[in-house]
Formats: sequence, C-alpha cells, structure tokens
Amino acid sequence: MQRRDFLKYSVALGVASALPLWSRSVFAAERPALPIPDLLTADARNHMQLIVKTGQSTFAGKTAATWGYNGNLLGPALKLYKGKAVTVDIHNQLAEETTLHWHGLEIPGEVDGGPQGVIPAGGSRTVTFTPEQRAATCWFHPHQHGKTGRQVAMGLAGLVLIEDEDIRKLLLPTQWGIDDVPVIIQDKQFSADGQIDYQLEMMTAAVGWFGDTLLTNGAIYPQHAAPKGWLRLRLLNGCNARSLNIAASDGRPLYVIASDGGLLAEPVKVNELPLLMGERFEVLVDISDGKAFDLVTLPVSQMGMAVAPFDQPHPVMNIQPLLVTASGTLPDTLTSMPTLPSLDGLTVRKLQLSMDPMLDMMGMQMLMQKYGDQAMAGMKSGQMMGHMGNGKMNHGNMNHGNMGHMNHGGQFDFHNANKINGQSFDMSKPMFAVAKGQYERWVISGEGDMMLHPFHIHGTQFRILSENGKTPAAHRTGWKDTVRVEGGVSEVLVKFDHEAPKEHAYMAHCHLLEHEDTGMMLGFTTQ
Repeated sequence: MQRRDFLKYSVALGVASALPLWSRSVFAAERPALPIPDLLTADARNHMQLIVKTGQSTFAGKTAATWGYNGNLLGPALKLYKGKAVTVDIHNQLAEETTLHWHGLEIPGEVDGGPQGVIPAGGSRTVTFTPEQRAATCWFHPHQHGKTGRQVAMGLAGLVLIEDEDIRKLLLPTQWGIDDVPVIIQDKQFSADGQIDYQLEMMTAAVGWFGDTLLTNGAIYPQHAAPKGWLRLRLLNGCNARSLNIAASDGRPLYVIASDGGLLAEPVKVNELPLLMGERFEVLVDISDGKAFDLVTLPVSQMGMAVAPFDQPHPVMNIQPLLVTASGTLPDTLTSMPTLPSLDGLTVRKLQLSMDPMLDMMGMQMLMQKYGDQAMAGMKSGQMMGHMGNGKMNHGNMNHGNMGHMNHGGQFDFHNANKINGQSFDMSKPMFAVAKGQYERWVISGEGDMMLHPFHIHGTQFRILSENGKTPAAHRTGWKDTVRVEGGVSEVLVKFDHEAPKEHAYMAHCHLLEHEDTGMMLGFTTQ
C-alpha cells in the first residue's frame, strides 16, 4: 500500500498538462485517481468474508445510493489459488434477497450461486470450494432471477483472481494496483437528482438498460499513474447491456495475454479489442515511451449503444507513465493450449435464442421515440429490416396506453418474452442433462433476431469452434465462458467436470442482463 500511494502521489504535479488535448477540452476537471479494489486473501483458516450492503457514492458531484461488497460500491478482488480450498462467508445486509454467482469458476452447481442459491434479506450463506482450473481473471456478481440487472446496476460486482504455479514463472507485471491493474468498466443512467435510474420495462427488456455515464472501477474518467514499461490491465465489461471496443487513444497496440478462462498460447497484438458484457481479457500495454494516453471505447454497432456520448470514442481512463521503471515482461509464449479433440460422435445440442416479435418491435419503437435516429446509428439496413419488416406486427392490436399488457392473444408479459428453444426460463425444470466429463458440441443460434446476445455458460470454460458463423479471432481461441451470438450461429466445445443436480442446476443464458431477467436462460444438470 505504501509503495502504491507513493507512486500515485508522486505524479500529482504536471499530470494535467500531459493529458491528450481532446481529453482536456472535454473533461476540464482534475482527474480522480483510479480506485483500486482491495486484494482479499483467505485467513489462516482459509476463510473469506463478503458483506452485501448498502452505501452511498458520489458521481459528478451528486450523492447516490449504491450497493457493494464490503463497502459502498463494487467489491474487493478475491485472490484464490489453484488446488487450495477456500470458504466464503456471505452476509446479506440488503432489504431483499440476492445470490452470489462465481462467474467463470469451474465449481459444483451447489456452490455456483445461480438463481437457486438465494441468500435471504438479513441472511447468510457459506460456500466452500476448491478451484482446480488454470490461472484466470473471473468475477462475482448477483444472479437473483428477475433482479440481476438491477442488483448489478446498483453496484454489486467484484473480481476473482485465480493463481497457479505456471503463471508465477512468466514474470508478468504483478504489483497489484501499480502495474497489474483491475479495470471494471460499467455504464450508468442517473436521474435528475443523481440517483441510479434503473428501469426494467418494455424498452430495456428488448435492448437492455444502458446509460450515458461511463464508470471505471466506480469513477468517472479516472487517471492511473504507472511505472514505465509493461502495464497489465485486467479488463472486465461489467455493463448490463453495453458492448465495448477498447483501444488506446494514440493507437498504440494492446497485447492480449489471457481471455475469460486464462492464458492464451501466446500474446495476440490488436489495435482494438471488442469486449462483450461479462467478458474479461488481460492485456499488456507498453508505456515505456513515457507519454500519457487514454484508454477509450470506440463506437459499436449495437442497437441503442451509439447514442451520445458513445457516438464518438469515449474515455475509459487516463494512463500517466512515471519516471520509475517497471519490471514486468511480455513473454513470447505463455502456455500450451490443448489441441481440440475430434468432434466426431459428440452429442450436439441446439439452442435457439428468440425474442417475442411484439417485444422486439415495441422496444425498438420506444427506443427511437426516446433517442431518435441516433439510436440506430451503426446498424446495417438489413438489421433494421429484420426488426421492422418481418410481417408479423399487427399494429391494430397494440394497446399503446398500457405497455406492460399488450393485446397479443391475451395479455402480453414482457417478463417472460425472451426464450431459448421456445421456452422462457423455469427454475423448476432444467432443460436437459449433460454427461459429466464428456465433451459436447453446443450450437447456439440467434437467427431470426438481430440483437446481440453474449451467451454465457456456467460451470465450464469452453473453446469456441465458430463465432457468429465465422472462425474465432486469434485472441478468442483460448478458454472462454462467453461467446458472441448476433443474428447468426456460434458453436462451442463444452465439458463439465462437476456435479450439478436438479436443485443446483447450472445456468446457460444471454449475459445482456435484461434478456436474462426476462426469460433468455435455461437450467441444465450434470450426471
């Protein structure tokens, strides 16, 4: 902590003058320092404690009610070790139930923390598990069915760092909060009085909840001072519904070293890095030239997400190199990636993601009424026709005065309007059973619906065979728990090594949280 504070304060003078010119003009105020979550390790009894609580946080000079783990907003980063059991005591001090899901961890369904793992208001839950997977950056967040989007929007999220012997030998940057830096990126919508303005209604059920304010580790456009050399960024897209496209403002390359489930075989050099909701990537950036720059998100072609200020490159954080020299390196090779097994004779499961046409149409109409044509910026004309012109809409049946109850062959319930294989999520009925330890080929289709669906599977790290009909990009060929599905078909090779009985079924779902909360999720068991 002392070293980190020294480095942070040693650049208090002269930083503003080093900011890129466009940053200074848009954001004249002094930059806050990037908040660094505490790194929490188990005590002598191998225990950790997480307290889910309410608090207050200040954004743009206004104080808002927020939720966090062990604090007001977000939570600590938990450091776990491969092969070492840990017990986590979770205390819920909220006035409502919640769950705590270990996103990306390959652990039994009983401790996975899906929607069945309810922790009542004022109650507690203790889970014990042993991570047996390779080193990775994972995360934890609520999975309360129907309320996941709201609880994450209020601030509940934190990182999980799994360490193993192999990664320690690589001499990567490892000084937490100095040259090994967590970057949790989220957008928020605030009401006029500064409160987090979360709404689950027709429009957000269709396109997701998004905002006009970008937060990095809970701060607006913060600055991080780091030693010159290689800087390691652990990127998490923690947004409810917004995909990101990360780049450096001066065009310097990012070297991707790890995806959701751990190290790639070798670094992959990219100039921009698309990041789906729930995805993590670790990147190394060379800052040895001593020049300040911004990490930015570039405009994306996703419905609603090109609304200002995201119609232009938008700053995530400012990076200010110090005179001190860093010691971490970028290795030429990182790990050995197992070759893909033969796909012959594998069980094939087909999952069709779908949205009720009425929800699709009405959600988009509401989006355009609120934001105008800009909401469709970046969308291709074919995508527009897919939403507007499929011939299924009977405008005479739309009861515009009561958005929650359309006359659609009875009352229209948007809470169950998103489906997989024609079924909205039913916690009591897992959709299928998987043979434990056996590879399966899952074919996930978003055909007939042009929405972005980042599809997440619990209890595994898989390999992408094809992504939206194409060969996966090099940095997406490693271990993943989330795959892009957007109007096409993606195939993944999955295997589950742990138990997930009916009462503790694993989940597979769209990680656009409002789609998940309104039915685009299924449960499955392993046996």
